[in-house]
Amino acid sequence: MSELTTGCCIAGGGPAGMMLGYLLARAGVDVIVLEKHADFLRDFRGDTVHPSTLEVMRQLGLLDEFLTRPHQEVQRLSAQVGDDIIHAADFRRLSIPTKFIVLMPQWDFLNFLSEKAKAFKGFHLSMQAEATGLIREGDRVTGLTARTPDGELTIHADLVVGCDGRTSTVRDLAGLQVEDLGAPMDVLWMRLPRQPEDNDGVPLGRAIAGGILVMIPRGDYFQCGFVVPKGRAEEIEARGLDLFRRSIEAMAPMMRGRTDGLKSWDDVKLLTVGVDRLKTWCAPGLLCIGDAAHAMSPVGGVGINLAIQDAVATANLLYAPLRAGAVSLADLQAVQARREWPTKVTQGIQIFIQKRAIAPTLAGASPKAPWIAKLVSAVPPLQGLTARAVGMGARFEKVRSPAA
Repeated sequence: MSELTTGCCIAGGGPAGMMLGYLLARAGVDVIVLEKHADFLRDFRGDTVHPSTLEVMRQLGLLDEFLTRPHQEVQRLSAQVGDDIIHAADFRRLSIPTKFIVLMPQWDFLNFLSEKAKAFKGFHLSMQAEATGLIREGDRVTGLTARTPDGELTIHADLVVGCDGRTSTVRDLAGLQVEDLGAPMDVLWMRLPRQPEDNDGVPLGRAIAGGILVMIPRGDYFQCGFVVPKGRAEEIEARGLDLFRRSIEAMAPMMRGRTDGLKSWDDVKLLTVGVDRLKTWCAPGLLCIGDAAHAMSPVGGVGINLAIQDAVATANLLYAPLRAGAVSLADLQAVQARREWPTKVTQGIQIFIQKRAIAPTLAGASPKAPWIAKLVSAVPPLQGLTARAVGMGARFEKVRSPAA
């Protein structure tokens, strides 16, 4: 058994965990980040990096180098709803330097952050280290145990932060109560070829009666999400791969002949969609943020960006108590107080869209763009307002934690 001591131990090397680790180490706090996998190479994770995250990268002086990594830039969001093309948001109208969404595989984003974080002497990343238990003194969490290839690891910490996703081990171990808000769909993810003639104007979303398809450009392929009613993935698989291919082509005729690349169901991955949030994000010595505190719907692709905003707010509020070695429960409650409102607003919008648009469409209703969506599409200045809402979120967090 190995033992370590640190200021902050972060369970989970996703966007929230890596950004929080970077910011705290930058501010002079000793940090250990645990990632249970051997690398960040998880396909079909969210990869939409919104202007809010790009602005954080710009504030940290990382943006120019970040944009040298392979990526695509999207200045406008559009979707095909039935026969209508709806222009939903125009990021060129934002009054910030980063007037676009970046589409980049999440593993590239996380690798970039980890490389930059390792420049700080207080940053430590432990791969293949999975949290297995919490250490307590009385009612306070004072560390955790983790399973590694070299045996059990014990980490004593002033603060444990759960950033280990929507199936968080940390929040389960802490006994934090989860409120399930429901989701009417799951998503089948796959790769389909992208041809040179597929320009940047291809709608990211397509909806017809009974089906919804998302197409995210990634270089020479599309990351495609086929939205299905909750719990119906096995039924779709039982109908056969050929019918599944034809269903994709019905929604996106440009894909005719390209779906032959789906050779078996091994080429299709199921994302079980859930929307939930913790009633209480913290306990003495412990805090949850990102998906561990609030699992988001894929609607709007906001999950990464809300997690990054959580990390920025957490670092802003906790770097000083951590440097002093005295993090109170009130300090942790301040994080929830800061981030709970934008979480509820975002999830409220997602649930509204799920109930009013996605569920009826999946049930077979002919999709119709709401009147407000048609109004936004017809009045370009309104697309700047929606770009602000989608791109910057309900509450944008500026980096206030210092560079030590």
